[in-house]
Amino acid sequence: MQNLILTILLLFSSAVAVKAQENPKKSNLSTITVSVTNALNNNGTVNFALYKEDGFLKQPLFAKGSTISNGVSKVIFENVPKGVYAIVCFHDENGNKRMDFEENGMPKENFGTSNNSFNFGPPQFENSKFEVSGKDLTLEIKF
Repeated sequence: MQNLILTILLLFSSAVAVKAQENPKKSNLSTITVSVTNALNNNGTVNFALYKEDGFLKQPLFAKGSTISNGVSKVIFENVPKGVYAIVCFHDENGNKRMDFEENGMPKENFGTSNNSFNFGPPQFENSKFEVSGKDLTLEIKF
């Protein structure tokens, strides 16, 4: 009987120790909820990409697309480690999964960045960056 009680206590204490070790790891990860609230129409999708500085506009860490309803599109990036990031999104009205441009280089489709920085030319990491510090974030991007 003593062996049974000791075995149960050992299993219980092991489970508590494992759970205690998992929680610090989870506190280093964040969820980022990003929305666009002013799409001009509900055609196509809004494609979102999360970047670090060293791969900005080349290689996103996470990328997701979302449909549009009443001008609103939203995605959630989960398990994002602490760090400095930027988000770029565009309204893919024709569904070809890429940003379309006029012959003169001007975009045909609306786009936006975190911090809602508007500048001539392509988005810049410096103007769009934000910090993830272990807490969940909610960002709103406007075209």
